[in-house]
Parts: sequence; structure tokens; C-alpha cells
Amino acid sequence: MLYHPARKFSVIASGLILTAIVAACGGSPAPTIAPTAVPQPAATSAPKPTDGPKDLLDTIKERGVIRVSTDANYAPQSYFDEKTKEWTGFDIDTANEVGKRLGVKVEFATPQWDAITAGNWAGRWDVSIGSMTITPERAKVLDFTPAYYYSLAQFAIRADLTNTIKTVDDLKGKTVCVAKSTTYEDYLNGKLTSDSITTPAPKGITVAPVETDQLCIQTIQSGRKEYDAVLTAANVINDGIQKGAPIAFLGKPVYSEALAASIDKSSAPNSKLAQAISTAINDMHTDGTLSKLAMKYFGYDLSVLPK
Repeated sequence: MLYHPARKFSVIASGLILTAIVAACGGSPAPTIAPTAVPQPAATSAPKPTDGPKDLLDTIKERGVIRVSTDANYAPQSYFDEKTKEWTGFDIDTANEVGKRLGVKVEFATPQWDAITAGNWAGRWDVSIGSMTITPERAKVLDFTPAYYYSLAQFAIRADLTNTIKTVDDLKGKTVCVAKSTTYEDYLNGKLTSDSITTPAPKGITVAPVETDQLCIQTIQSGRKEYDAVLTAANVINDGIQKGAPIAFLGKPVYSEALAASIDKSSAPNSKLAQAISTAINDMHTDGTLSKLAMKYFGYDLSVLPK
């Protein structure tokens, strides 16, 4: 196409004439319209990554308190001293030492034993440091630490029966008192599986379960005679004898057991807590703390398996 300078000039001139005509007629130039801003969504912070539920140990440290279940009537392991208004006993001192090593205070709860061994604590307490035997059945609902001490299961009879009951077999036809939901009750009912059993459970007995072992001894001490014998830990029997209960040891221990702290599996995650308590217990074995506590309350060292 050929370029025509005259055509370009005519276009420009036409534009100028049109502008002049509009101005002469009193019109005003068309308003300039600003571009409409596109609405933007409100600024939001980026979502934070989820760390997952806290371990029970973290919750305890934030709270500053670990809640320990114990037996209020199980001397010399645990009991409330009405004179001093303080908790005392081997389990109590062990729990307080664990709390000290975790850097938290200790509070005690006293649920029934069968509620502790059943699991599903619903956060009512954090750990049991209450002379619990490690068993396969309990391990289904509870996580265990290493054993912090050991116990010997033994029979005791009323002192007035020592001339007629001389062996475990002589308990046939007699009533034996025992704490319910314990290995002692399982043993008497033929349900305890343990390589440490040295004497088979007596046949033909009446098993009388109560809330806690000490009730058996205290009932006999009160003069009542519905129980002929009791099966419990040897150190509990010894404590009863020292306090004047009219009972006497029957034969030798029938089995031994390892006793540990336990944590409810349903309180997961709790692996950090289980590890921290296990470390504390192992350290207490190593530095002699558990041995000293055993000597204080039992008179002999039950921090190691008795021979």
C-alpha cells in the first residue's frame, strides 16, 4: 500500500474539528471510568501443622501433678496414718520418689482394686504404683514398667487353729479369705499360671473374697471366726503379727511374683510416661533407693527376687 501524507493530515484535522464542535456546544468530555477492583478473599493465616495428641507425660508436667492410685488399707505397702494425717508405706514412698524424679508433685487416689486392674481409668488417675503383679491378662489392658519389688504369697491361719491345720492340704473344708481381683484369688480358683508356683492350691476350700487383704487380717483380729485362713503377701502377714493379730504362718510361700507400676492402655499416647517411670525405677534399683525403702518397711530386701 502507498503512503499518502494527505490522508493522515485529514484524519487528524477531522478529530480536531469534532473536538471543537463538542466544546462549542457546551458538552464536556466523557468521564474517565476507573477500573473496578476484583474482590479479593480476606487474608487468612496458613493452617498450622497438627502435632497430634500430647503424651500423658506432657499433660502431667503441664499440670505439675501425677495422680497415683493406691490402697488406703494395705500396710506396710500403703495406708493413711491417722496420727500424722499423711500417706505412708513402701508404695507411697516409691510413688513420691518417682514423682520427684519426674519433677512433679504426687496426689493419691484410692479406687477399688478391681477397678484398677480392669483398665479404662477414664483419666481418673495416671498410674498405679500399688503392688500390682504383672500377668498376661492384665497386660491386655495395662502397660507395665519393670518390677520395682518382689513378693512371696503365703498362707496364714488363725492362731487358735495351729494344732489342727499344719499343712496347706489341711485347709480342705476351711474358709480362706483373700482380696478380690488379685493373683491370690486366681491361685485359689486354679486360674493363676506362673512358673513360680511351688505348692498347688488346696482342694475343697471355700474362697471368701473381700475388698483388700488387710480386711482379712483385721476381721480375725476383731475376734470374728468366719475365716480360718488368709492368703496374701508374706510381708503383710508379718506386719499383722507384729501389730498383734492372732494369726500364724502356714508352711512356706506358695509362689513369688514381680510387682510393677502400670498405666492404662486407653490413656494412649503414654509411651513417654511409661519410659520415664521405667527409667526412674531402674535408676532407683541402681542407686539403692528401693533396697533402702524395702529394708525400712519390710525388714529385708524385696527389691530383688527372694530366694
